[in-house]
Amino acid sequence: MQQAVRFWAIIPAAGTGTRMGGDIPKQYLPLAGRTVIEHVLDVFLSHPRIAGISVAIAETDIYWRQYLLRSQAKPLRFAKGGALRAHSVSNLLQSLQKELQPQDWVLVHDAVRPCLQASDLDLLMDTLSRDPVGGILATPLVDTVKSVDTERRISATPERQNLWRAFTPQMFRYGQLVEALNAALKRGDAPTDEAAVMASAGHVVRVVEGRSDNIKITRPEDLALAEAILNQPRGMSL
Repeated sequence: MQQAVRFWAIIPAAGTGTRMGGDIPKQYLPLAGRTVIEHVLDVFLSHPRIAGISVAIAETDIYWRQYLLRSQAKPLRFAKGGALRAHSVSNLLQSLQKELQPQDWVLVHDAVRPCLQASDLDLLMDTLSRDPVGGILATPLVDTVKSVDTERRISATPERQNLWRAFTPQMFRYGQLVEALNAALKRGDAPTDEAAVMASAGHVVRVVEGRSDNIKITRPEDLALAEAILNQPRGMSL
C-alpha cells in the first residue's frame, strides 16, 4: 500500500533580530501572554494535517530550552541553525532525510510570523496538494512602490499590477526543494526565500492569496499590531 503524502512544517529560527534592538532575538519577545515563536508553533501543533515540526536553532541560542523543550502530541524536533536562512533550511531538510519521502510536502514558515491562521494553512494545502511543484501564501500589493538610489532618492515607480507580497508558509515537495536548494548553495547563492530557490531551478511556483494580516515581526511597532491581530476573534481582521 502506498504511503499517504505528509505535510511537515520547518521553521528557521536562528536569526538574532538586530533590527528590533535589545538583546533578545525577536522570536522570543513577549506577545499576547506568550512568546512570538510559541504562537507560531501552536498553529502547526494544533493542526491535524501537520505530521511534525522541525526548528533550526542558533548554536548560541540560550532561550530555546526554556520555551520549546516540551512534550507534544506530534514530533517537535531541532536542527542546527546556519548563518543565513538558506543554510538553516538546508540543515532542516537534511535532518528529515530519514523521515520524509521525496513526494511529501514541507511548509517553510518564518519564526516571527505569528498571526498565521489555520484557515490560510488549509487553503494553501488544499490548493496545492495536487500541484507538481507547490507555492506560497501571498497578497496583491496595494501600496505604490518606489525604487530609490543609494542616497534614497526616488529613481522609478514600478507598476504594481502584477506585484505581490510574499508570505509564508512556502510549500514545496521535499525532494524537489532539497535538490534545488543544494544546487543554489553549491553555486554560492543564498536566496532569501524558498520560492526563489525553486524558480532558480526552473520550477514554476504558484501563488495562493492569503490574509493580509499574516504579518512578520521586523520592527518594534509590529508587536503592537500583531497583538491586536491575535486578540481579534478568529476569522476577523483589523
